[in-house]
Amino acid sequence: MSYEQFAYLYDELMQDAPYDEWVRFVKEKMDQYQAGGHSLLDLACGTGELSVRLAKEGFSVTGVDLSADMLAVAQAKAQEQGLQIPFFEQDMASLEGHEEFDIIGIFCDSLNYLQSDDDVIHTFKSSYNHLKDGGLFFFDVHSIYKVSQVFINQSFTLAEEHLSYIWNSFAGDLPNSVEHELSFFVLDEHSGKYDRFDELHFQRTYPVRQYSEWLAQAGFELLEISADFENKEPQEQSERIFFVATKKPSN
Repeated sequence: MSYEQFAYLYDELMQDAPYDEWVRFVKEKMDQYQAGGHSLLDLACGTGELSVRLAKEGFSVTGVDLSADMLAVAQAKAQEQGLQIPFFEQDMASLEGHEEFDIIGIFCDSLNYLQSDDDVIHTFKSSYNHLKDGGLFFFDVHSIYKVSQVFINQSFTLAEEHLSYIWNSFAGDLPNSVEHELSFFVLDEHSGKYDRFDELHFQRTYPVRQYSEWLAQAGFELLEISADFENKEPQEQSERIFFVATKKPSN
């Protein structure tokens, strides 16, 4: 999976994403569970849009992502806002060299880009090791319903003067997985012609019970599961599942 060109289109494609809802969710859960401290690790931070918004809300944010191109966009964005946010190019399944944080988040269904059980398990354990005792761990994922009924065998299109895309989704080889084939057509303002960029993105999700078991195995205490920013239990057609867990002090 390549993000080389996608990184520079991502913010425009995601301009309608509910970033404010994620910020609100974090702040509400901090109050609800009386979490102390504001150091926050934003894993798979992408272009840093959420990192910047959280920093503006008073969080001391550190961002981690595997894509150097995404991080270049994130760093430029933070500098434009006058924010000091350290960004690191690392795999979230094998973090190293960081302090412990009060909060760790994996937002925007980023966990679904991990391709194996072991990747998810190692990410949970790595997050546990970098979280303070009593700290909060947040993540959201696509539901199995969304992968199987909303994505698979569906096509999505965008046609704007400067940017268009064709997005086709197919069932992946692994259970509850989907492959997204994207073709972008971006206007070159100098030549007046369109450049084409092709991307293949893979996502995979798991049953709620499986995520819960892996969290417990990593040492977390699961506090709640909800869906679609509504603070309600997931239903059959819920599309985005939210998990909130805390680090139990080690004996």
